[in-house]
Amino acid sequence: MTTTKLFFTLALSTLLSVSGKAQKTVPYSKKIDSIITTSTPLKFNGVVLVSQNGKTKYLKANGYKDFDKKTALKSNDQFEIMSNSKQITAVLTLQAAEQGKLDLQTPIKKYLPSLTQSWADTVTIHNLLNHTHGIVDLEKPAAFKAGSQFKYGNLSYMLLGEILQNTTGKSFTELATSLFKTLKMEKTFVYNSKNNQALVPGYRSENNQFQKVESSFLNEDIAPAAGIVSTVEDLAKWDQALFKGKLLSAKFQKLILTPSTSSQHDVFGKESMGFGYNIRFIRESGLNYYAVTGLGDGFTCLNVYFPSTDTSLVILENQMPKNSEHWSFQEAAIKNVVLKSISSK
Repeated sequence: MTTTKLFFTLALSTLLSVSGKAQKTVPYSKKIDSIITTSTPLKFNGVVLVSQNGKTKYLKANGYKDFDKKTALKSNDQFEIMSNSKQITAVLTLQAAEQGKLDLQTPIKKYLPSLTQSWADTVTIHNLLNHTHGIVDLEKPAAFKAGSQFKYGNLSYMLLGEILQNTTGKSFTELATSLFKTLKMEKTFVYNSKNNQALVPGYRSENNQFQKVESSFLNEDIAPAAGIVSTVEDLAKWDQALFKGKLLSAKFQKLILTPSTSSQHDVFGKESMGFGYNIRFIRESGLNYYAVTGLGDGFTCLNVYFPSTDTSLVILENQMPKNSEHWSFQEAAIKNVVLKSISSK
């Protein structure tokens, strides 16, 4: 073996970590390998998991946890999952509704009496959950009538965190931690600046150069909107619990799996599709599936669940491209590979 070939082999083995659980025989394996090892138009830096019927079919990490130290990522590393966190907050809110501690159609003034704007008397918890509230600032009038439009953001889920505290007597962190323990999501936790539990650092990338995000925007207030830290395997456990009805009663399970507005996202095409309580309802290549995305703080995340084959695709990257044209670029490509494999059967 030549020196050049030897160097390439060693470098690839360092960057490409393969779990013992991963199966090389799955039809999409080589195609995903190709996507995560290319450097055009940008390098993939993260972990990909595909599981079916609760069993891992593909699990690989590619790239670095720390670019300065050249520490390779591992498949069980913990990433900020950004807006994927909202799905967990939505479930906690519905669980509180199940217990009679809050009502989804009641104006939020009842639960947040300190609010002074008139919209507090018309915006409901339902509107907060599906981003149809119109609130742009707690001290300003609403941008539109509640329920009339969709506008995505973090503020509504921050308010949901406060509502959960006021109605259950427990903090968002306490509620989420208890839920994770029940589901045996042992490497998932709510971000805490004082204890980051070996959290992977986030990076902003441009032209395959990576700059560490030195100061996270996460704090206790924004945690219900973007503050969960998890792994690909724990998020696959989450999918199994959520989409198989293990978290909610039949009434509320139907509610969370019913779109109540619409939204467009480039990962899933140019058309608006169904959106509910932080679940996207996608129909593509003849298949219906659920999805949630996350982006920010140097992280890119995607969690897709295909109910027809009980398949989860979870992708966590600790990079966020500075060029918005490249946001979720590889996530979309990998999703398309798995989608094609399932739809062709």
